[in-house]
Amino acid sequence: MTEVKHRVGIIGAGVIADFHAQALQAMQGVELVAAFARNPDKASAFGAKYGCAGYSDLERFLRHQGMNVVTVGSVSGVHLEHVRSAAYAGKHVICEKPLEVTTDRVDEMIRVCEEQGVMLSGIFPRRFNDSTSIFKNALRAGRLGKVVLCDTSIKWWRTQEYYDSGAWRGSWDLDGGGALMNQSIHTVDLMLHLMGEVRAVWASGGLEAHEGIEVEDVAVAMLEFESGARGVIQASTACYSNTGLPASIHICGDQGSIMMVDDKFSVWDLKTALPEDESILAEHGLESESAGAGAADPKAIDFQWHQRNFEDALGALDKGRPPSVDGSEGRKAVELITAIYESIREGGSKVPLR
Repeated sequence: MTEVKHRVGIIGAGVIADFHAQALQAMQGVELVAAFARNPDKASAFGAKYGCAGYSDLERFLRHQGMNVVTVGSVSGVHLEHVRSAAYAGKHVICEKPLEVTTDRVDEMIRVCEEQGVMLSGIFPRRFNDSTSIFKNALRAGRLGKVVLCDTSIKWWRTQEYYDSGAWRGSWDLDGGGALMNQSIHTVDLMLHLMGEVRAVWASGGLEAHEGIEVEDVAVAMLEFESGARGVIQASTACYSNTGLPASIHICGDQGSIMMVDDKFSVWDLKTALPEDESILAEHGLESESAGAGAADPKAIDFQWHQRNFEDALGALDKGRPPSVDGSEGRKAVELITAIYESIREGGSKVPLR
């Protein structure tokens, strides 16, 4: 029987908490022991579903015997409060995207966890699929030559009913933004992971296809990276598709071009071919099976990427090193997206990040 190294609790009982629970229960040496939701009925139902204790009192939840790690899957704009409470209770924290809705709140989260001597890891599971590692290695090896362009596209659809289903959805205080901060942040983080940091942005955006929300459902940003490369982000929840349009990232250099659609390569066009290229396309090209990415339905994602993210964080905890997505890494996407929002508010003016 596998020794239990980590007893984990989940804050939240919504859609994303289900993926946390499924990922945790698929892991070796990990036990899901408790869950917290403000609504007692939701807490009880979630606990019964996953065979763990359900709490509607946060302090009682945090006192659950033996629990040493908490994952946070609550509404974005209350992550700080939940992370702070967990850190003061001595629990290590793995927090959903975005870490918080402003960089000031992310900074406070990082400070509290450092002060209390607990780990803080963000959840950006697209970093942990095999195709991302292959893409990153190709860039590190210089196979694209001098990188000059990157375009990132998240043309998704969310119904009006989606936004109407929760008062927090589409609000600045609790959602932190719209198509960019909620739906596109995973791909924005992936872009930063592959391309490096951004020097400046120019942006335009607005609300075009939905009503009764405060935030954008379409945004376009032009980027200047620290490397000197240029890029574009297109993000929307107003692009109708019955099946869902995939998120994509396309990076071009003077020696090659690679495009990843969700977790599969649609373009692998390199000036200097290598023997492994054929097997890469066979295993990770468009014809191979793809994991769900939530383009049309946020419930239709695959928990395996979360599992790898959790395994990285808990493995780092075991080895006494920072996780791959620590607080400073998790902060980067929030910093870029808030800079894009600033440019939108200022009519598309240049906003420097460095």
